[in-house]
Amino acid sequence: MRKIVDLNGINSIKNAEFWFTKVNNTIDSWFYTTSSGSYCLPLCCMGKIPVLEQCTVSYKEDKHFLADRLDVYLGKNNNLVFPHRHNFYQMVLFLSGEGMHEIDFRRYAIQRGQVYFMGPGQVHSWMFEGKMTGYIVNFDIDYFKSLLIQPDYIENLNLFSSLNEGVFVLEEHQLAGFSFLFDQLNELNTKPVNIDLKRSLLLYLLLKLDQAYVPNFPTKTVDYHLVLIKNFISLVDLNFKELHLPKDYAELLFVTPNHLNSVCKEYLGAQAGEVIRNRIMLEAKRLLILPDWTISQVSYYLNFNDNSYFTKFFKKVEGKTPEEFRKSQWK
Repeated sequence: MRKIVDLNGINSIKNAEFWFTKVNNTIDSWFYTTSSGSYCLPLCCMGKIPVLEQCTVSYKEDKHFLADRLDVYLGKNNNLVFPHRHNFYQMVLFLSGEGMHEIDFRRYAIQRGQVYFMGPGQVHSWMFEGKMTGYIVNFDIDYFKSLLIQPDYIENLNLFSSLNEGVFVLEEHQLAGFSFLFDQLNELNTKPVNIDLKRSLLLYLLLKLDQAYVPNFPTKTVDYHLVLIKNFISLVDLNFKELHLPKDYAELLFVTPNHLNSVCKEYLGAQAGEVIRNRIMLEAKRLLILPDWTISQVSYYLNFNDNSYFTKFFKKVEGKTPEEFRKSQWK
């Protein structure tokens, strides 16, 4: 069991083994183990959410791609218990084990056959109990660049679409076939083979998983309204700090605010304003867990007129103040 330990109690912990590790794009952090498990310093020791690069967590020759059994990967990277971001794509298939993982503050209980897909920039953490088995695959953003003509092909898969949830569970009868494909990919990763062979098998695996996945909103469709929703969400991701009102996005999309609201309600079950607020809230939460960011700084970064307005906005959406949310994350 991974545990967070208060610094004030560090001198009372016996039989502790300490080591120093450096995570790319963040400050140096201390980690230590005891006979009862693995521990890490609380999040307040970090100056920013670490951005892990593929070369940081890869222990194989190819620093742009990694495929391995999950237990081996965790043995090599057993200190990755803190919230972090990736600058690469990651997918994991769980076969056994217990615990939970979080993606952008949404918590998922581990279960057999569960698969998760995560794109660059998402905040992620995990807390496992006992031995974990399964498979993990990491690959860089540009990994398919020389193989595929369409540069955003991977982003357009249902698996990585912002319209869909990147976590689902395979049926028991599907596990043998997908485990075989993961094994094949792992085997190729241990041999000096042509890189396009690895890329092709990885692409085949992604397409088979995309086929098995039942999305909330299929992205491969010519439905005009679905295209509008996808473009709206992309614009929100790019402009949520500056543009807070639906009419601003409606203008960029050449539609009326009422039409945008109507389509959002039909496809997302929420009005355009709620979609914008949810994206602002996600970024606010990402920043509030960082101890060296004050609430005023978060408010200013998100372009709120003053701190009190930001606090009212946050409490109205979340049901608690920014300070209360921050304290709940540092327990």
